[in-house]
Amino acid sequence: MNHDRYKRKLYTIIFEANTFGGKLFDVVLILSILLSVLAVSLDSVQAIHEDWGKYLNVVEWTFTILFTVEYFTRIYCSHDPRHYIFGFFGIVDLVSILPTYVSFILPETQYFIVIRILRVLRIFRILKFVQYIGETNLLLQAFAKSRHKITVFLFSVITMTVIFGSLMYAIEYEKNSGFTSIPISIYWAIVTMTTVGYGDISPITPLGQFLAAIIMISGYSIIAVPGGIVTANIIRQRDEKLSFACPNCHLIGHSPQAVYCTDCGHKLSSS
Repeated sequence: MNHDRYKRKLYTIIFEANTFGGKLFDVVLILSILLSVLAVSLDSVQAIHEDWGKYLNVVEWTFTILFTVEYFTRIYCSHDPRHYIFGFFGIVDLVSILPTYVSFILPETQYFIVIRILRVLRIFRILKFVQYIGETNLLLQAFAKSRHKITVFLFSVITMTVIFGSLMYAIEYEKNSGFTSIPISIYWAIVTMTTVGYGDISPITPLGQFLAAIIMISGYSIIAVPGGIVTANIIRQRDEKLSFACPNCHLIGHSPQAVYCTDCGHKLSSS
């Protein structure tokens, strides 16, 4: 009986954030994750590695052992160990500790433990972001309904970059300006149209510069298109949801799939 009570207490602390102990555990866990990622990142700097490498290695192993104990503790006190082990967080927890052990055989895998940063996603549970799941679903539904328009838009952009890149190659390839092939020219067109502008390649002829100016202006004009498509669907879905009112008590905000009113229980109109 005491054993079961101990497991329930562990479960409450580790898997739930409704108690002081649970919140404290999660906060300490997240700080530990951030510190361990910081230690690995600093160790990748050659100057720091030469002076502090041994100490950072001790820090890394300390955190890895702690996370290993935490991982097996989660399995021990979980109501359904298989669900945790093969669930998203279980896989992330395991992958975050494996690189340190594998580094005995393959030292270059050591820096893959930065994947440990994914475990910070547990902060969503602390901050109770679940209350925003409705808005998340609204956004996902908007993306789903926009997928055909976005696909057409992406293909149009790809076509434009191929055309512009090929034209730039035809204009600049004999001018030693860096446009040595069509793929490189297409790469330049993508970088330019997305307004990133690395500057590693640039046209030197007046005609090439004129074409580059057209691509830059086109890039600014098309950036807002995907956002506009998705926003339009979000507004449409929100309006549909808000306009679905109960004919009896006139309560608004029902889901389009709702059959009965959430307030008075009256059957909603199929229209």
